[in-house]
Amino acid sequence: MANSLVSIQIIPKADNVKDVYGMVDEAIAIIDEAGVTYQVNPLETTMEGELSELLHIVEKMNARMVEIGAENVISQIKILHQPSGITTDTLTEKYR
Repeated sequence: MANSLVSIQIIPKADNVKDVYGMVDEAIAIIDEAGVTYQVNPLETTMEGELSELLHIVEKMNARMVEIGAENVISQIKILHQPSGITTDTLTEKYR
């Protein structure tokens, strides 16, 4: 079971890029390629996994934004670390 949830809202600053949403799609593709469980929400994407792995994914997302033209990147991150295990469903099951 995963020991962490990491939610990220990535905001690339790219005055020279017309499709910033396409850049965000690239960031989500990094998560998908990593093979972790994740959920895309309107304002952020939440990943489940081991904390070190998830932080490595965040690092790769930021690097990719720069590779495709971002001048800089703001990553707003929330972390829940629970060594005994945690999933998104654990936190949301009573609402579904």
